[in-house]
Amino acid sequence: MRTEVGTERRAGATMDASKQEPVLEAREVSFSYDRRCVVVKNVTLSFLAGEFWGIIGPNGAGKSTLLRVLAGGLLPQSGQVLLEGVNINKLAKYQIAQKIAFVPQKTSVAFDFTALELVLMGRQPYAGLSLFEDAHDLEVAHRALELTGIKHISSKLFHELSGGEQQLVVLARAVAQEAPILILDEPVTFLDLHHQWDVLTLLCKLVREGRCVIATFHDLNAAARWCDRLALMVNAEIWAYGTTNEVLKAELLCEAYGLPLAVEVAPSGFTRVELP
Repeated sequence: MRTEVGTERRAGATMDASKQEPVLEAREVSFSYDRRCVVVKNVTLSFLAGEFWGIIGPNGAGKSTLLRVLAGGLLPQSGQVLLEGVNINKLAKYQIAQKIAFVPQKTSVAFDFTALELVLMGRQPYAGLSLFEDAHDLEVAHRALELTGIKHISSKLFHELSGGEQQLVVLARAVAQEAPILILDEPVTFLDLHHQWDVLTLLCKLVREGRCVIATFHDLNAAARWCDRLALMVNAEIWAYGTTNEVLKAELLCEAYGLPLAVEVAPSGFTRVELP
């Protein structure tokens, strides 16, 4: 079952979609790690400034791979990704990094960098020929640490931090990058409830300021609570996309996840997905 649902945006969104050009587009994008197994198949999606997108779907659907293709880390075998109307394959890495900040599920660091040093790496796309950060870079990095609530661990070594703290450092690095598009793979997976709330609140704040945020979610209720728009990905394909209420339909989700899921709209207006 696949459906392309409407384009109406959630109440309270700040940008007028009818007057905008996409900041990022996937046009019939396909990708495979080998020719025998297609991981992303004919995906077409458009993302606008001021939108918070959630990519949902079962394990193995291709969500993480799609994010890497959108971020320019993987080149599609067919179709194209357009960054502000330009084929992303034609742009230099630093040009992409000035527009897109990517946060993976897990980050490995080979050397003993402190949290602050890792966050400062987000300023690299603007360094040019300079080898050292300047006062502005330091100011941006400290502000990113403060926004993510981890300024108190700025001098600690990355390897000494918990998994959740490491994830927050990588998020702070992306914030310091000051890119208009943030792409995040399971941004709250390793975080406790308090930090999940803080991170998602921060992402919504960035969206209200005009950034585009695209993130994968396993928690359907978190996606429903925080995102403006959703795309449901199953078996490498987009089965549905649109507003949260348009995508979170019981019949569609039951088929996608193979579970008898029930969907209810709470008095607050938020959609909830539960096992009956």
